[in-house]
Amino acid sequence: MLAALAEPRASVAYIEQALKIKPQSERARQAMHWAAQRIRTRKPRPRTEQFAGPLVSPTTPAPRHDRRADPAAVVSKRIPVSLIALFILCILVAFFAWSGGVSPALASLGIAPTEAHLQIAGQAEIFKPTYTFTPTDTPTATPTFTPSPTPTSTPTPTDTPTPTITPIPLPTNTPEPLYLPTAVIYNPPNAGSAGERWVDVDLTNQMVYAYEGNTMVNSFLVSTGTWQYPTVVGQYNIYIKLRYSDMAGPGYYLPNVPYTMYFYKGYALHGTYWHSNFGTPMSHGCVNLSIPDSEWLFNFASVGTLVNVHY
Repeated sequence: MLAALAEPRASVAYIEQALKIKPQSERARQAMHWAAQRIRTRKPRPRTEQFAGPLVSPTTPAPRHDRRADPAAVVSKRIPVSLIALFILCILVAFFAWSGGVSPALASLGIAPTEAHLQIAGQAEIFKPTYTFTPTDTPTATPTFTPSPTPTSTPTPTDTPTPTITPIPLPTNTPEPLYLPTAVIYNPPNAGSAGERWVDVDLTNQMVYAYEGNTMVNSFLVSTGTWQYPTVVGQYNIYIKLRYSDMAGPGYYLPNVPYTMYFYKGYALHGTYWHSNFGTPMSHGCVNLSIPDSEWLFNFASVGTLVNVHY
């Protein structure tokens, strides 16, 4: 305020004192720029009015001392020291008010900004930069997100598939057995041969008969080879019996085929778990029986038992 009221060069002196007190003051630096601009734009006065002293002609002897006026001295002659101190106190109070409201030190003294302070600040805008109050951003409490309980997926019990007896297409080539059949062609027993066991396969009626001599002791509905893959015709004897046998060929694999009795190459009488359509040709040449029937026949026959296949 003293710099604003004083002469241009005296203003510089006041601002220099302010910079000595607070070198980092941005307002004091801007005020110094303002004072320098004020000196540059001030119209020159007659030399008799400047503090530099009276005009000195070349013939005039040089003064014994510099007569330039000391701004502080000029002001001290015009203004009492107590008034200067009061002004400085006002400046400090206004400065703290402009710098961001009441400081903690002023607040502890009970000093708060008043309308008078604001009016003084408005009057001093001629030499200080415009100060825009930036409101302090008070963070709004963000609501805590409470996650909704995720429903736990209860696994649906999977039904254990019951093996369905489904017809399985067999390959065109019947797998060869592990052992070759015997070369002896067995003739059916005569009616008088009592107790001789043999098996008769009727391809026309899709039946298998179990005989002891000329007496039929049991019969079974079966499925033999289709017209594309017919069952061999003739008289053969069983050359190997397997409780379980894996059967494989192009495009199929049947593990653990039960009660298997091979009578010629890959042709056999055996139990069937993949279909129950007995009475209809279904196989690639083997004679398919139900598992209970194949078990009975497996226990009835033995290696060497005659198998008579015919239409």
